[in-house]
Amino acid sequence: MAFSLFFFLSLLSLASSASTDHPKTFIVRVQNDAKPSIFTTHKHWYESSLSSILSPSTPTQLLHVYDTVFHGFSAKLTPTEALKLQTLPHVLAVIPEQVRRLHTTRSPHFLGLKTTDSAGILKEADFGSDLVIGVIDTGIWPERQSFNDRDLGPVPSKWKGQCVATKDFTSGVCNRKLIGARFFCNGYEATNGKMNETSEFRSPRDSDGHGTHTASIAAGRYVFPASTLGYAKGVAAGMAPKARLAAYKVCWNAGCFDSDILAAFDAAVADGVDVISLSVGGVVVPYHLDAIAIGAFSAADKGIFVSASAGNGGPGGLTVTNVAPWVATVGAGTIDRDFPAEVKLGNGKVVPGVSIYNGPGLTPGRMYPLVYAGTGDGDGYSSSLCLEGSLDPEFVKGKIVVCDRGINSRAAKGEVVKKSGGIGMILANGAFDGEGLVADCHVLPATAVGAANGDEIRSYIDSASKSKSSATATIVFQGTRLGVQPAPVVASFSARGPNPETPEILKPDMIAPGLNILAAWPDKVSPSGVSSDNRMTEFNILSGTSMACPHVSGLAALLKAAHPEWSPAAIKSALMTTAYTVDNRGTTMIDESNRNTSTVMDFGSGHVHPTKAMDPGLVYDITTMDYIDFLCNSNYTITNIKVLTRKTADCSGAKRAGHVGNLNYPSFSAVFQQYGRHNMSTHLIRQVTNVGDPNSVYKVRIDPPSGTVVTVEPEQLVFRRVGQKLNFLVRVQTLAVKLSPGETNMRSGSIVWSDGKHNVTSPLIVTLQQPL
Repeated sequence: MAFSLFFFLSLLSLASSASTDHPKTFIVRVQNDAKPSIFTTHKHWYESSLSSILSPSTPTQLLHVYDTVFHGFSAKLTPTEALKLQTLPHVLAVIPEQVRRLHTTRSPHFLGLKTTDSAGILKEADFGSDLVIGVIDTGIWPERQSFNDRDLGPVPSKWKGQCVATKDFTSGVCNRKLIGARFFCNGYEATNGKMNETSEFRSPRDSDGHGTHTASIAAGRYVFPASTLGYAKGVAAGMAPKARLAAYKVCWNAGCFDSDILAAFDAAVADGVDVISLSVGGVVVPYHLDAIAIGAFSAADKGIFVSASAGNGGPGGLTVTNVAPWVATVGAGTIDRDFPAEVKLGNGKVVPGVSIYNGPGLTPGRMYPLVYAGTGDGDGYSSSLCLEGSLDPEFVKGKIVVCDRGINSRAAKGEVVKKSGGIGMILANGAFDGEGLVADCHVLPATAVGAANGDEIRSYIDSASKSKSSATATIVFQGTRLGVQPAPVVASFSARGPNPETPEILKPDMIAPGLNILAAWPDKVSPSGVSSDNRMTEFNILSGTSMACPHVSGLAALLKAAHPEWSPAAIKSALMTTAYTVDNRGTTMIDESNRNTSTVMDFGSGHVHPTKAMDPGLVYDITTMDYIDFLCNSNYTITNIKVLTRKTADCSGAKRAGHVGNLNYPSFSAVFQQYGRHNMSTHLIRQVTNVGDPNSVYKVRIDPPSGTVVTVEPEQLVFRRVGQKLNFLVRVQTLAVKLSPGETNMRSGSIVWSDGKHNVTSPLIVTLQQPL
């Protein structure tokens, strides 16, 4: 019961910090409709609640009032005041705020979304024209061509949102494409003080670039020509080119604050969005203490699809974030395009690397002195990482410098080398990063190489030094390469399972393109993000699960446009059960970090396949009550569930009916605690809805995880009509394996329902744990 322990610890921390009593932001959840009639508004009532626990000299100040996804407010309080507020009868929960971080185009073509299709998914969905995607991020640069409204019809009549005008964001910048723009900064300013408006815009305008990039991936218009510094030339397009966009700016220089994120969810749901895209995340906490999970639950309850990035903490396990089952959690894969930039060493070896660089190059055919920054004078650790002020100009002047990855940004290392007189840079991965490479817009001739090749280059420098000869190298930039094999590959940085909060729900759900993605970029922000870089570009190439998430958001809009009757869970099921796990060589996708075969913990159900998702055959649907039963079986209290769902749960029926693994999820995960047992078994119940052909017969095909016996009853599902629902039961039996205390053994297989036309595929994971 991790959640009760966390809540107990959070109360302990509140109590222990009450001695210091520094104010911080808390989100306060109140009873739904308990407002006494003497108060004219909820805000009036909340202010009265606050004044009852504050000293008379303390001004009552609400940061946000929440009306749509959540009844309550956020305020800056001392821990002592928060504890007092918790005792009021109408207060359900007082939740400490977290600070989240950003999870920072050939992809439509790679996904099979061709502009010329006369009968493809884009045509069938009319390119998403009546759907609204709300992007919760760093704002938007509205003047970009990706957001033009040429040939778009009127704004959908259901739209209730607004374009918030400021001195640098006039109402006229919104149009029939960008139909809404808001910003939320009260939580940010409560912690950090008044915003410095010389470094960021107090408006929906994007001063970072991340929000503009993600919005155009989800729903950017067709723009030609498009490139970044001459790389990735072609037509830029989002997933749903005609979908409408609403930008909700919640992320600022100091991060993205929960109270502001929840306010954005509240506004987006009230405004009438169909899809919410959120490329932001943080630590995993119990669902009822997680502002993103709370906001997303209410959105899903109202039929809104929520897509969120899995996080960039890979390749380690248990790194996935945004793990609530009502959220589509998206990891990142590569596409079949890269930007090779090889290192040629003086000993004749050629080392592969990647880069985006178009400035003055190195002289063709000339070899340059090569040094490793960590062997110069000064602090070896700082200089090895090429941190600001760490390099000796005498040591690096006129040389290509090898810098280790870590601490400061990859492009910033190049700036440090350049300022110190270096002529080029080789950025070498550490062991944790493995062989995963990200192409950056460098400010000097530079390339990135994997961990093994970094070791080889350092070894060459070391052996040259021992033989009293000079190490030399050059970098050869080869532009843009298409048709790369293998692809897709699971990106090294993409966060991995298992799900730290609920191991019975496989996360991430799926992967989508997230490495080296070209999309729109603001003016006044350089492509490298480095202060000395004065270059401007209409498009930039970025990597992260932040880029993968809006691919799925746009695809969800297309599916919703083609199937307006589908629920968010049905859309997610369609994307998951039609996903694929083989690359363009016909073998299981590999893991970029180690070049080994990847697993379901890396890619979930697999890589999205939009065309197949349009016609999945069967879907696993989930209702709000199903999620409440899931929370009951996860041992959440009635109060916890009310905080999260705004509904009063009766858990007696749910617990009689099953267990946490029985949520009608499109993937299967059986978790066994061995406790000295030899034989173990469980059952998983599922229900599928026919969205394919009226008269169809589906037969099951089982690929059991090694060492397990899996049976499915019945083995055949006979459907007579579209919309018909049928149940089946999966029994999983396994034998104990030898494990040390705390050790885990995970094996995977699959269950596929096929009618000869559709293959409805679900991963099946069996996990054995030896408790400590």
